[in-house]
Amino acid sequence: MVDDILQSPEQWVRYAVERGAQFVSALPGGYPGVSLALDPRAACVMREFFACHIRRYLDARRTEQMVCRYSMVTLTPEELRPPQWMCHQDPPIDDPNLSRVACVLYLFHDASLGGTSFYEATRSVAEISQLFADAAGMTAAQFTERYGIQPSYHCDSNAYFRRTATVPARWNRAVFYSGELLHSGQITSPERLTADPATGRLTVNLFFACRRNLSAADSHSPR
Repeated sequence: MVDDILQSPEQWVRYAVERGAQFVSALPGGYPGVSLALDPRAACVMREFFACHIRRYLDARRTEQMVCRYSMVTLTPEELRPPQWMCHQDPPIDDPNLSRVACVLYLFHDASLGGTSFYEATRSVAEISQLFADAAGMTAAQFTERYGIQPSYHCDSNAYFRRTATVPARWNRAVFYSGELLHSGQITSPERLTADPATGRLTVNLFFACRRNLSAADSHSPR
């Protein structure tokens, strides 16, 4: 967690506000809101900061790819689809030599719009895999009937996941974490969400694909 990460966060917000009409909705069942490509110069700033200060704390040796965007959660609980009712992992990477690292940068002052929570599964891998598969393939009514999970943002422990930590939102705070961790936005007041970048839950979301750190044994292996 890095507080006051940007020297001029207001400029980053101004960029998003000036392009408010260019935000686009995600695919159904994906991110529960709208997004906008990040200014390439800002993306370079975040990539350099990650390389200099963060990657050594995570399983990241060299950044192979980075995806970055502004995002705003905007959907009401009634508009969510079953995959959005639960915590999630970031999409897997085909190359096992690459690790997933993510970052959320909060660019809003109203902390009640919510930070980020992390979870661990309380059921077997097979049960959780089936849960996610059914969320993607069932209707909302079918999924609720089978699992008892109601349309809502995931904000607390339930029969399948235990909340292990919550990072409160704070203006100009960035949180870096492994994309393999189960996580979700801590949206406890969805009625406060808005699609206005000046007042909504504006974040910058970054996803890094990185070469994994070498183990001690690997570092002495012939290459």
